[in-house]
Amino acid sequence: MGQRTILVLGASGLIGRFVTDDLRARGFQVVGVARSLSPAQSMNALDIELPILSLDAVALMHLLNKHAVDIVVNCLGVLQDGPGSDTNAVHRDFVARLLQAIGDSGRAIRLVHISIPGAADADRTAFSTTKREAERLIAASGVPHAILRPGFVVAPSAYGGSAMLRALAAFPLDLPDKEMATPFQPVAIEDVADTIARLAARDADDVSVKAVTWDLMQAEPVTMAGVIKQFRLAFGTDGWPRLAMPSFILDLGAKIGDLANTLGWMPPMRTTAIAELRRGVTGDPTAWIAATGIAPKALAETIGRHPATIQDKWFARLFLIKALIVASLVAFWLVSGFIALFISYRAAAGILMAHNFPAALVDPVTIGTSLMDMSIGVLIAFRRTAAIGLIAGIFASLGYMFGAAILTPDLWIEPLGALVKTGPAIVLMLVALLMLDNR
Repeated sequence: MGQRTILVLGASGLIGRFVTDDLRARGFQVVGVARSLSPAQSMNALDIELPILSLDAVALMHLLNKHAVDIVVNCLGVLQDGPGSDTNAVHRDFVARLLQAIGDSGRAIRLVHISIPGAADADRTAFSTTKREAERLIAASGVPHAILRPGFVVAPSAYGGSAMLRALAAFPLDLPDKEMATPFQPVAIEDVADTIARLAARDADDVSVKAVTWDLMQAEPVTMAGVIKQFRLAFGTDGWPRLAMPSFILDLGAKIGDLANTLGWMPPMRTTAIAELRRGVTGDPTAWIAATGIAPKALAETIGRHPATIQDKWFARLFLIKALIVASLVAFWLVSGFIALFISYRAAAGILMAHNFPAALVDPVTIGTSLMDMSIGVLIAFRRTAAIGLIAGIFASLGYMFGAAILTPDLWIEPLGALVKTGPAIVLMLVALLMLDNR
């Protein structure tokens, strides 16, 4: 058997990134494709940025043939519809074009598709129903395939829901009792990668794995509380007293997350995430274990191999605070500009007039700076422009500080210390700027 080439779609995500690196370490030729890659993920020449979801079947077929692909691993997925995210387009329509491309390529290609566990009759969200539609398309296509349904994936890195559980473990806070009791079967990311490697080592026409659907998870029953407990043991927070979150707070947080989603952010707490959490993560790994011989790593073994490092603790503590930081900065700029322009306009203009500012410039400067402040708040609110807004906010704040030092130096010693407090605001904007990365 010659060296096989594997195409990993979604090579920047939690599963896709780990699988790409793991397969390369095993000696496979791996081409990683993602809509966007961070600079650190672009170090390998075979990691490619492509608008993969906009490619038609012909373009996908050319991609497969150009790299002489033998196995396609599809890790693409989005949790909820929003700007730049369409569950139908990603889970169903793209898979239909991919299947057509594989069929038209003239090559014996196996498709390994990452899906979700659970019974189809329990699918309620657009996320789960479109994932299941993709499974049906694959099963009916005649393409050699393996549909993998991993449980809650435990990996060294964290993103979305896995990051949220770490954050809960770092704080003395529990989800409501009902949610904590939800079945939540985990799987180690190493076991997912090992499964894909074993499939890649087999011929596409191997009858034993030509059309399989496997649940990937440990066999022992685990609840959400059990998963969080293991993280708490690793963080050293298991003995802390804890407060259970009321259900209405969880639902309110999901609604706020939906609002943030419309602004381009992807918070882990959204209505789809909460609905899937309440559904639970269950399955039967018997067929997977029998076919591969893999003994799934237990949760304690996966999380408890090493105590949490300082970077683990910092990330977990700051993950939920990030949303609070961004929201507070948006409110700070919007409200301060609004007050100066509509509520206390005369007082704001009066500060300039009291310091012998040219009368002809008082109104333009007051109106201009108020509108600038509000514009900065709007820029920070949208994920796509948040970095621009934060940088603009830093420079605007520095401008206010230096301008006041020249034109109105006595404001530096006024009792409420408004200008003195601008320094910490700049630091907070810098912190937000440094925390913008999602992966």
